[in-house]
Amino acid sequence: MATQISRAEISSKPKIPTTMRAVVYRGINDMRVETVPVPEIGPGELLIKVATCGICGTDLKKIHMGSHSAPRIFGHEMAGTVVQVGEGVTKYAVGERVMTFHHVPCGECYYCRKNTPSQCPLYLKTGVTAGFAPSGGGFAEYIRVFDFVVSGGGVVHIPEHVPFEQAAFIEPLNTVLKGQKLLKLAPDDTVLVIGQGPIGLMHAALARRTGARVLTSDLFPERHAIAARFGLNEPIHAGTENVVERVFAATEGRGADAVVLAVGGNALIKTAMDACRPGGKVMLFAQTQHGEVTIDPAAVCVDEKTLLGSYSSSFPILDEVTSLVLDGYRNGFDLTQLISHRFQMEQAVEAIEVASHPQGSSMKIMIEPVLGGGAK
Repeated sequence: MATQISRAEISSKPKIPTTMRAVVYRGINDMRVETVPVPEIGPGELLIKVATCGICGTDLKKIHMGSHSAPRIFGHEMAGTVVQVGEGVTKYAVGERVMTFHHVPCGECYYCRKNTPSQCPLYLKTGVTAGFAPSGGGFAEYIRVFDFVVSGGGVVHIPEHVPFEQAAFIEPLNTVLKGQKLLKLAPDDTVLVIGQGPIGLMHAALARRTGARVLTSDLFPERHAIAARFGLNEPIHAGTENVVERVFAATEGRGADAVVLAVGGNALIKTAMDACRPGGKVMLFAQTQHGEVTIDPAAVCVDEKTLLGSYSSSFPILDEVTSLVLDGYRNGFDLTQLISHRFQMEQAVEAIEVASHPQGSSMKIMIEPVLGGGAK
């Protein structure tokens, strides 16, 4: 017998259109705002109306380097509202505010057991789409979240008092905290973070929370001003100061115990290695493109410097990250301070252009289908 649905229940359900606006990747540096079908969901899946989505450096790499076939809809730092639930979904309901990851690990394979979940075969599958080959889809009005992401803990509830924009930082902050934990910082450590864009600043802010002394390096004075809001008060102005000399002067000539390189490209790897003390650690966090680089092997062997990398997120620390972001909004860890620009969907191509050419006045760039929707 069919379940009877009242008129009130019908009227309370959100009306889902058949088409939506999205930013479609059509080839290298070819992004277009187009009308595309709203994705249909199946059993165990969710349909989410996107409130906000941050532009990540990995999105830009895909757009500019042509690493993915076209067409695609990118974007993975997203938050919004559940508007439809698939058969069998019981943990989420229509109207709930959520953020979603676009990857989840299986938790059982060799790589998961060895605590490298970003190499897990399931994790390498993208589980969120706005159409075309699954690619995150956050640069659209609606996204379909696949069943393995929903059941795998990849969708996080957002309390009413937390803005969507704050919640959208859960995914990038997870990647940062994962890297920080690999450094195993101590309160008497001195840390250098090279680059004070959104990722570098989050690295510096989390390092400071361990009690370590944190030096921050960037070309733009405006970014140091933002860093100061997070208690980061030892800036190195890389355009006018010698970074390595400043670090040595601050550490009695030893060098930093840990250096985080949060700037893409390879030119600053030597600076990071030179600024690190013997026995210290250098973390590459933004070197996501394959290539070759020359390093001094004796710095690793004789000076016993550790060169390590960290990539993507870690689900074993998700509860800690969620607490940092959601509780932090009211407790001095307001990450929306990192947002410099907000663009509506129709201006999304301009948003990507701004994000592609960082300036002192640009930090985190958000695409919001309805401008201001990310603040609600």
